[in-house]
Formats: sequence, C-alpha cells, structure tokens
Amino acid sequence: MSSFPISLPPNLDAIVQKFKQRSDPKKRYEQLLWYAKKLESMPEESKIAENKVQGCVSQVYITANLKDGKVWYQGDSDAQLVKGLVAFLIEGLNGLPPAEILQVTPDFMEDTGLKVSLTPSRANGFYNIFQLMKKKALELQAETSA
Repeated sequence: MSSFPISLPPNLDAIVQKFKQRSDPKKRYEQLLWYAKKLESMPEESKIAENKVQGCVSQVYITANLKDGKVWYQGDSDAQLVKGLVAFLIEGLNGLPPAEILQVTPDFMEDTGLKVSLTPSRANGFYNIFQLMKKKALELQAETSA
C-alpha cells in the first residue's frame, strides 16, 4: 500500500520500482552510476548561478525548457553518484507538463531505499535537486499562463 496521495508519473514510478527491487545498497549505487553514464552532457554555458542547486556539496546544475507544454530538463554534476541522482530525476520527470511535476511530492525518495544508502548530505542534495526542478517547472508554468 503506497502512501502517495497521487500516483507517480509512469517513468518516475518505473525507476522507483527498479530501486525498490535492490535491497543491497551497493546495487543501488551501481544503478545510480549507470544512470550517470546515460545522462546527456550539459552545455558548459548552462552551468551558471541561476541553474546551480543550492545546498549541495558537489556542483550540480539543472536547466528546464518548455516544448509543446512539456518540461525537458538537462543537468550535470561533478560527482558521479550525484550525477546519477540528477539523471534519475531527469529521466523520471522529463516530458511531463509542469502541473504534473508540481504534484509530485518527495515521498518517493523513501520508497527507493536510497535515503538509507546515501550520506545525509547526498540525501539532502537529492531533495534540493528535486526542489529546484519543481521550482523551474513552476516558473515555466507561470510563463505560459502569463
């Protein structure tokens, strides 16, 4: 029985399920590193202050663009595990309308089991990355309704 008020977007749910199936923290890390390798590279000119995730020990950047009413993210980090977290969130949230992204609550992080595997600062970073992605979705939504 899930504690979510709404269901997760299908891509995000699929990723959460993958992590749930891995009880071994080492396997979860391997999964994150796999996502990190898959992440498309981010243009250097996007690595600016307004795209930087605050409260992360490593350098993390996120951009968001709206195409046909859907949000498309790009991101990067100088730390491989964190880059995996970025890739996880991008894969889970890309191609969704802003309103749908704004409905996602961070509870899904508990379900991945990553919170127990990650250091507190990384778990906090994961949350901060997610919050910045939501903030960017909100800004894009505001632009379209302006």
